Amino acid sequence: MLIEIVLVVAIGVVTVLLTRSTANARHQAIRRLLLVGFVVVAVVSVLYPAWLTYVAKAMGVGRGTDLLLYALVIAFVSYIATSHRRANLLSRKITLLARELSLAEARLARPEDGAPGSGDTAADRRDDPA
Repeated sequence: MLIEIVLVVAIGVVTVLLTRSTANARHQAIRRLLLVGFVVVAVVSVLYPAWLTYVAKAMGVGRGTDLLLYALVIAFVSYIATSHRRANLLSRKITLLARELSLAEARLARPEDGAPGSGDTAADRRDDPA
């Protein structure tokens, strides 16, 4: 069936897009184009519901609602994977910020360099950026 090929290809494309780096403008442009395409298809489907059934039958699916369900499953998997990636990225950023904050607080809490009893050593002066 045509729908099986389309679904497998769609899952493959989603997998490739989600495993790539998202730092470039090209990836953001692709996401925006897909969003615009989704909105256009949604509006056409609402205005002409028979069209969705026609497309579904052409792809080997019995009803338009089944085709819509398949599309929503792919969109849901994409959303979950994107959210998971974003949560991991935020977690890493929070960890780095916490480390930097701890180091900054430790530097502020350290007694003035050169003060009597401060334990100032050559290694301490080398690590201190000030």
